[in-house]
Amino acid sequence: MKRIHIKAFIGTAVTALFLAGCSDILDEQPRSIYTPDFFKTERGVLGGVTSMYGHLRYIYGQGYFYNASQTGTDEATYGQSADPNFKDLDLSGAGQITASSSRADVLWKPAFSNINTANGVIENAQAAGGISDAIVAEARFFRAFDYFMLVQTFGGVSLDLGAGELKFNTNPVRTSVRNTVPEVYTKAIFPDLLKAVNDLPATGRVTGGATKTLARLYLAKAYLTYGWWLENPNGIPTYPEAARTDPDGHNAQWYFQQAYDIATAAIADPGPFGLQATYYDVNLAQNDRNKEILLYADHTESSEYYNGSSLTYANGSDFDNFASWMMTWNYPDLRSYKADGTAVGSVQREAEQHLGRPWTRMCPPIGVITNTFSDKTRDSRYDGTFTTVYRGNWDKAKVTDAFLNNANNMPVRPGEAILTFLDEEPATPISYPREGEAGRSNIGAGTLPGRADYVISPEGISRIVYPGLWKIGPYRTDNAGGLGQPNAGSTRPFNIAKFSELYFIAAEAAVKGAATKANQTARDLINVIRARAGKWRWNNNGNAAKVEDNSAAMTSATPATITIDYILAERSREYYGEGYRWYDLVRTQKWAEVAGSYRICGDKKGRTRL
Repeated sequence: MKRIHIKAFIGTAVTALFLAGCSDILDEQPRSIYTPDFFKTERGVLGGVTSMYGHLRYIYGQGYFYNASQTGTDEATYGQSADPNFKDLDLSGAGQITASSSRADVLWKPAFSNINTANGVIENAQAAGGISDAIVAEARFFRAFDYFMLVQTFGGVSLDLGAGELKFNTNPVRTSVRNTVPEVYTKAIFPDLLKAVNDLPATGRVTGGATKTLARLYLAKAYLTYGWWLENPNGIPTYPEAARTDPDGHNAQWYFQQAYDIATAAIADPGPFGLQATYYDVNLAQNDRNKEILLYADHTESSEYYNGSSLTYANGSDFDNFASWMMTWNYPDLRSYKADGTAVGSVQREAEQHLGRPWTRMCPPIGVITNTFSDKTRDSRYDGTFTTVYRGNWDKAKVTDAFLNNANNMPVRPGEAILTFLDEEPATPISYPREGEAGRSNIGAGTLPGRADYVISPEGISRIVYPGLWKIGPYRTDNAGGLGQPNAGSTRPFNIAKFSELYFIAAEAAVKGAATKANQTARDLINVIRARAGKWRWNNNGNAAKVEDNSAAMTSATPATITIDYILAERSREYYGEGYRWYDLVRTQKWAEVAGSYRICGDKKGRTRL
């Protein structure tokens, strides 16, 4: 086997989190190291388990892990302000990815640290006395969770951190033997998740805690992913080299069937979880921590201590939730004009879900708008994903002008559209005025007759100006009618696992040949998701109520035969920009086919095509 260098595993997570009495929240207390004796106490076990929830914040919402899971797919390319962190991962020749430049290190470090914490809890909890199997099952879930993330990202990884396989280690170790992919799955991931499914409760021990439904989701997804690995339809090499055979003697089809059976069992027995009535409500900030979310990396605006990050300014590190900055373009560049011709920033940086802090590191290719979300009328998911209308908010910056002049020298007022990204190419050609001409947009947008807002069509999306990502935008309740704290990390939870994915996992397993149950074919399962997507209660970017049910039209448009390509397209519509895409394309071995090319305008203002 290959030998690889790894960080010394002394203790575990930098921050330990302790349960506060009988509270249903997690009380955090700093701790730099754990020992076996500490894990033999109730305080140690609970502290170790609680730290496992905290370690999620080092990964999810972390902008560079977000980059690693999105850039270089068909969902994202590098933006105008990208540095090598983003150009390297684009895999388009703009940079060169190496072992030192891959930002998958953001996963590696906290995952292995947390695995060692889990080893300590599982190994020593019985000596503490009074620790239930359900609490230990939380540690088993997180150990499996981290190993599943690692094996998908790096291939085979180490099960021995220095004290033996799946043993708690307290000594510095600089090298480790790399286990094979089948060993990681069959020795660590599957046994832990099976135990977690059996021992975890239907309702979490604490708010956002691990549950039976969550464990079933990850067990089904791990079986599905391993089934693909065994099948290896495109003959892709694995590392370290290993035969594509299962130590337990099962073939890929067995695992696809297990994935289907477990996912549908979770759908039938959901506990307190289920789908939201509309797609809009899944990601609406005021509805965070809703019943569709099975796991999230939590944050709060009520306390910097519990948030793990400054509430006023973040620098993009540690516990900061700054993923939403990455695909936010520099909209504060937008200018409108006073009556005397003085330029005013008409859309100010604001801590609001449509806006937030811009970094312009990543952007959507044109195909996302024209192909992935081609149906923007019946399907609510485009509207529930992007910010496509940027509205004036200069009044919140204490600019007292009642109106400003915008496109076509027409007046606009606070709350009205300054810039609109059109759903499609307009019948009337967009006019792009010459430099210096009256009414010209300073960001290269155009005008249409009779409209006071500047416009950009899908073909004009560039690396510098593009629709923002509304679904993960920030939200604060302490803005007090002003702009709030847009330079802080988001205080929203970053969603990791959703109940809706059970339908996709079961459908994908069915496409791969799993025997299906009545009314739960691949098409039936996908249509549950599509029916929900057709239901509107609010037009997000129109900023108005829209009560409309297009579910019948959505489901009738679903192909009679579902393919993997269709499932991938549907997954992108459902989970666009949430960090799923790289793993979806790696699992299905579709990266080269799906993300091999894209269209995007240039990194100049205006319609300069690369």
